Order: sequence, then C-alpha cells, then structure tokens
Amino acid sequence: MMGMTALSNAPRWWALGLLLVAWSGCGIYTPYGAQTGGAKTFSVDYFTPIAPLAGPEVGQQFTEALKDLIQRQSTLRWVAEDGELRYSGRIVGYDVSTSAVAGGQEVASQNRLTMQVQVRYEHALDAELGFERTFSRFADFPATSDLFDVEQQLVEEINEQLTQEVFNASLGNW
Repeated sequence: MMGMTALSNAPRWWALGLLLVAWSGCGIYTPYGAQTGGAKTFSVDYFTPIAPLAGPEVGQQFTEALKDLIQRQSTLRWVAEDGELRYSGRIVGYDVSTSAVAGGQEVASQNRLTMQVQVRYEHALDAELGFERTFSRFADFPATSDLFDVEQQLVEEINEQLTQEVFNASLGNW
C-alpha cells in the first residue's frame, strides 16, 4: 500500500523538480524574460552619427528607440546617467544602395537603406556580460520613391529591428 502512495506522488515530485531546475537557471530574470543579472537601472548615452549621410536626428531616434524598448520589455528603471547597465555607441553606417534590378533592364527597381550601429554594453554588476559589437539592419524601398519622402518610415523600421537585436544580445541571453 505504501508503494502505491509513493508512485502516485511521483508526478508531483517530477513537476516540482523541473520547476526548481527552471527557476534556478542561469542569472536573474524579470517577468518579461530579460536577464538583468540583478541590475535595477539602465542608461542609454546618445548614439552619435559618424556616418556621412546620417543626420543628428538619426542618432536621437535610435537612442530613444533603444531606451523605449528596454523600458517596455524589462522591469529596469531608466536613469539619465550611470545606470547599472549602460548602452553607448555610434551610428557607423548609413548608406543607400541598389537591392534589385528590374528584369531585362539595368535600372534599379528597389533601393536599400542600411544602418550600422556600434554598441558598447557595460554591466556594472558583472563585467563579463558586457560587449562591444556592431549591428546592421536594412529596409528596402521602391527606386521610384525619393529617400527623403520615405526616410522617416525606413529609419523607424530599421530601429525596431536593431533595438530588438541589441536587447536580445544584452538582456535576452539567447
């Protein structure tokens, strides 16, 4: 009879064991899935555009997009300076190129705006989690469109992709 009780409790112990293993994994996670390593604050320095075609608004837009994404996808609190997690960097590439040629012709049918961001991520509580890396993303637009007419939309689209990639590299730990 005692053997039957132990067997009937086995699934509960199995589930509890799995829960404990998952809960005690590597690092400290927020309810949003971000691995903060125990940090509570973050700061984002202005990303200076050094690419010749990138205006100052491109740096400001990327800086704000990164700050907003981290606030939305983590429980970290933004501070103006010296956060426990610190993001800084530069816009090192901002170029337009041809991405597709119309069939049978040597005329561009699609153009591509590519943006490269060099990011330095510093983790004050665990220096090994920090990195310096360049991220690159692009967005295509019709060759019949003028860049100045579609640039705002393209930069927003690229920033969405770039900031998510930076977030995943720094806090996603995938």
